[in-house]
Amino acid sequence: MDQDARNDKADKAGEGGSRSNRRSPRRFLLKLSGEAFAGGGGLGVDPDIVHATAREIAAVVRDGAEIALVIGGGNFFRGAELQTRGMDRARSDYMGMLGTVMNCLALQDFLEKEGIETRVQTAITMGQVAEPYIPLRARRHLEKGRVVIFGAGMGLPYFSTDTTAAQRALEIGADVVLMAKAVDGVFTEDPRVNPRAELLTAITHREVIDRGLRVADATAFSLCMDNGMPILVFNLLTDGNIARAVAGEKIGTLVT
Repeated sequence: MDQDARNDKADKAGEGGSRSNRRSPRRFLLKLSGEAFAGGGGLGVDPDIVHATAREIAAVVRDGAEIALVIGGGNFFRGAELQTRGMDRARSDYMGMLGTVMNCLALQDFLEKEGIETRVQTAITMGQVAEPYIPLRARRHLEKGRVVIFGAGMGLPYFSTDTTAAQRALEIGADVVLMAKAVDGVFTEDPRVNPRAELLTAITHREVIDRGLRVADATAFSLCMDNGMPILVFNLLTDGNIARAVAGEKIGTLVT
């Protein structure tokens, strides 16, 4: 039995019921894009960017927030794009899943340098570097003040990490999905194509789907809509935005 398992067993008697009976502190699922870790649209990991992100996350954890994360792998591989170059889609998706794990380990390293206990859980078994994904164990880690980073997506091809974020948020009982992007929120059109596109400060899941606003995967919005999970879409590249999102400040777009 490993140390975490012993701690979990020792703490079970004192957990005092389900999270539905204990609503404080708030629990967040933070979705980070892999591209943001590369910086400047490149490949790989920029340690300065990952370190800065870790500092922001560490600050809100010290203030009492419970943080779980899903990280994309687009700074290494994107399955859909590799498919267009002739690769089998399922195999290229698995390559993308491995890329997410590299990002998870990089963020774990910098979080632990900030003094924050961190666990990586993966949907594909990688016993030497991460725990298997077990929702109840993830919840217990969060209750003990640890950050939990979910890697390898859903462990299945054809599912995006946006959809993984929605699924994990529901499984761990998160209060909201914080979807950090490279844009300020949900716009009426793609702001990179039309500079006159307007930022929407509030919108419903249904409107996002019906209007085809592709700030994230439609499946993720549908899953959150069906289960009453709000999503806050905001710009990761603005310093301090993670803390603002956790504090409930009016930034980005709130999707309800």
